[in-house]
Amino acid sequence: MNFFKSFWRPALAALATASAIGSSHAADIVIGQVAPLSGVLASTGQQMVLGGKIYFDAINAQGGVHGSKIRVVVVDDGYKVDETVRLTKDLLARPEVVALYGFAGTANVGKLLTDGILDQGGAALVAPYTGGEPLRSPFNPWIYHVRAGYADEAEHMVQQVTTLGMSRIAVMYQDDGFGKAGLAGVEKAVAKRGLKLSVAAPYERNTDKIEDAVAKVKASDAQAVIMISVNKSTAAFIKRYRETGGGAQLYNISVVDPTEIVKLAGLKNAHGLGISQVVPYPYMPNLPATREYQMLLKKYAPDQHVNYTSFEQFLGAKVLVEALRRAGPNPTRAKVAKALESLTSYDLGGITVNYSAENRIGSRYVEVTVIGSTGKLLK
Repeated sequence: MNFFKSFWRPALAALATASAIGSSHAADIVIGQVAPLSGVLASTGQQMVLGGKIYFDAINAQGGVHGSKIRVVVVDDGYKVDETVRLTKDLLARPEVVALYGFAGTANVGKLLTDGILDQGGAALVAPYTGGEPLRSPFNPWIYHVRAGYADEAEHMVQQVTTLGMSRIAVMYQDDGFGKAGLAGVEKAVAKRGLKLSVAAPYERNTDKIEDAVAKVKASDAQAVIMISVNKSTAAFIKRYRETGGGAQLYNISVVDPTEIVKLAGLKNAHGLGISQVVPYPYMPNLPATREYQMLLKKYAPDQHVNYTSFEQFLGAKVLVEALRRAGPNPTRAKVAKALESLTSYDLGGITVNYSAENRIGSRYVEVTVIGSTGKLLK
């Protein structure tokens, strides 16, 4: 964890010291990032920050964008909605912040929309780590998604489950905007096939209290369980469900870290877990983007491992940097937003994103991976 101690903790102080250092960094391009660096999503938040950092470091090492270095102000919201709102307002109150990048949480980002904070601030938010439908539909102009939505992931998982001949499907979900968005996606995919859920079992956000959910799912005799949950609660559910004899095929939406799941639930319990993914497999250097990511990870964070989350945010950073290039010297919030809109069929290195005046969903790519017998993720 040395990398993160040396990187994000000083970054948290950046907000407080900004006025003191603002003058000496006048030419910097400043990006604001709110991430869950503490709390239940801390390991995910750290990977999110890492993915962007290695790409921004590489760009700065080449002289930056139009001669200006990129400076990211990273602040920790602990995955708490009120904190996300407060910190975003703080960032947007700073005129030098030209864009926002890589936030996490459907409920967190949703609150920025419903409170009109992005609208008032007039800044684009690029690559939020969420697939919640309320952030995509109805259309809003401020959020540029790099990933497919939870509805796309749910459809893909239900397709796989039903193709395998299973019809009794349960959902374990986080009782908030994120969990409900995923649940709605599964319900829609199941209904499309003339089926109904065996059970929908919630658990409380920011906890790993899953005993009730385990009991409900076991009582439903489901053949497959789709989890819309984060690392700690997912691992707690899997461990308890398997140890009490639950035998259904388990799936989870893309936001979990398989390494963390194996560590917390134990390999015996986690083996066979299916996880939907919204970016290509980052462990094989078979695309220009995965080769570049692996090379920069080795160069700028040699103690860190290849990870889906950091790769997704690396792709988000590539989208943002291209928009900064197109925005020209001395970018403004309006120029960056306009430049993002111009990224139609933009190639990130074997992975294409599409944006336009009417579209903010860059990709609908989904595939399912499985935790193998050694704990490694297999395609």
